[in-house]
Amino acid sequence: MERWVCEPCGYVYDPEVGDPDGGVAPGTKFEDIPEDWVCPVCGATKDMFAKED
Repeated sequence: MERWVCEPCGYVYDPEVGDPDGGVAPGTKFEDIPEDWVCPVCGATKDMFAKED
């Protein structure tokens, strides 16, 4: 699964880990995260993330 990077702060969303504190279960693809989810580090919205190279 693809990892996504928050462009403002560098946080990496890893689908294998998810974001349990943010209500995103491990194994959740980035595309399947609710649109109102925000970066757990800086609060950036999903559109501020880019696929990791």
